Amino acid sequence: MTDSALLTERRDGVLLITINRPDARNAIDLEAAEGIAAALDTLDADDDLSVGVITGAGKGFSSGMDLKAFVSGKRPWVGDRGFAGIVQRSADKPLIAALEGFAVAGGLEIALACDVIVAGRGTKLGVPEVKRSIVAAGGALLRLPQRVSYGIAMELALTGDLITAERGHAIGLVDRLVDDGGAVDDALALAARIAANGPLALMATKAVLSRQRDWSEAEFWHKQGEIVGPVFTSEDAREGATAFAEKRDPVWKGR
Repeated sequence: MTDSALLTERRDGVLLITINRPDARNAIDLEAAEGIAAALDTLDADDDLSVGVITGAGKGFSSGMDLKAFVSGKRPWVGDRGFAGIVQRSADKPLIAALEGFAVAGGLEIALACDVIVAGRGTKLGVPEVKRSIVAAGGALLRLPQRVSYGIAMELALTGDLITAERGHAIGLVDRLVDDGGAVDDALALAARIAANGPLALMATKAVLSRQRDWSEAEFWHKQGEIVGPVFTSEDAREGATAFAEKRDPVWKGR
C-alpha cells in the first residue's frame, strides 16, 4: 500500500514499513496509526513475508503523537493494537526498528514495541513527556525496564532527558549501533538473514521469547511445548533436516 502517511515495500520476504510524514517529524496521526496497523496485519497474514522493518522518512524516525491532531479529537489508536497501531499488540512475526535522527516520546515507544532496534550513532532517544506534565503511557514504562536497569529506566522516564543512540547501545536500549544513515540498510540485511530461516520456527521462537517473562520455570516447559510442538512435526521441519543432510538450501512451505 502507498499513501501520504505510510509507505510499504516488499523485499524478498521482508516488508519495509516507512512512516511518511517528514514535514511533521513523522508524528503519528490517525492515518499513520491505521497504516501501521494495516501493514502489521499484512505482515502477519501473508505467507510470503517473514520479517518486518519499520523506519521513518526524512531526517528522523518519529517524534511521537501528533498533538495537533490529538487536540482536534483524532486519537491515533487502532483497536486492540493501541497507540500508533502497534504498542499494545505488535506483529506476530519478527519486527525490526531502524532509527535515524530522533525517536522520542511515542516514537521511541513504537521502536520499543519492535523486537530489535537498529540505530544511527547520533540518533536522539528519550521519553520527554514529563517535561510537559504528561506520562509516557505508550509502553515505555513497561518496556524500558525490560531493556535497561531499573535505575536507568527511572532516570530516563523521570528526567525526560534525551540520550544519543551511542549511549543507548551502551546501556542496552539499542541492539545494533551503526554509522548515521546506515540504519535501514543494516536492518534490511539483518531481516534478510532472519527471513532465510523457517517461517514457522521464527514465529514460534518470537512467541516463546516475548511471553516467557510471565511464566514460572514449570510453566515455561509446558507452554513452550504447546507453541513449538507443531513446528517439530511440520513439513518445514522435515524439509530442514532433509536439506541439511543433502547439503542444499531448504525450500520452506510454511506448513
